Amino acid sequence: MAARSPWLVCRRRRPGARLRLYCFPHSGGSPGEYVRWADDLPDVEVWGIQAPGRGSRITETPATSVQEFVDGLLASTEFVAPFVFFGHSLGGLTSFETARALRAAGRPLPERLVLSAYPAPHLSHPRTPLHTLDDDELLAAIDERYGGLPDTLRQDPELVRLVVPAYRADFTIFETYKHDPRPPLDIPLSVLGGESDLTTPLLPEWHRHTTADCTVQLLPGGHFYLREQAEDFMNVLRRLI
Repeated sequence: MAARSPWLVCRRRRPGARLRLYCFPHSGGSPGEYVRWADDLPDVEVWGIQAPGRGSRITETPATSVQEFVDGLLASTEFVAPFVFFGHSLGGLTSFETARALRAAGRPLPERLVLSAYPAPHLSHPRTPLHTLDDDELLAAIDERYGGLPDTLRQDPELVRLVVPAYRADFTIFETYKHDPRPPLDIPLSVLGGESDLTTPLLPEWHRHTTADCTVQLLPGGHFYLREQAEDFMNVLRRLI
């Protein structure tokens, strides 16, 4: 069932792997960046979450709420145990809410959540909304606030037309999210971030969302520290999983 889900992308199938790592991308991100990690994790089967509106699903309407995202993912996807969730930025939120939905449905839970560069979800972090901006303003604001956008993106109007709806939808998810207090999870949380990222002061509060261990580890860099410190990040991830 997992292989047939439109939500899943895998670069290297490893049916006999000791563990499966499901990666939830950042806002506007695609699974391509994450499934390449299989080259550095030879005993892990790495899957990327491909939401509607990107990659081979570019013609589909993107989800604009956490509930819509999680409902769509769980309706067509079976996570093969044992497994770990990794989520960067918005992926931290969607992976966390997916784990809570799995618990509510009585389905197997991940062995661990690795949550990267996303503040604890119960905290309010009001900022000027981005999802209501026009296309050029939206991309400029994202690049100024978080970085990580390729220079070629805004130079290609056709590419902008294709990818902006996914960015806008993801920032709608983030900026309209309202935390629903529920009992904490009973699985370990490993929280990662960049030392100079704006989200970093809010990371320790993730401890409220588990009855198990919660650790926070920082690496040099900003919001995309995992690209800036790719080798060190992979060493950390390898140790965690």
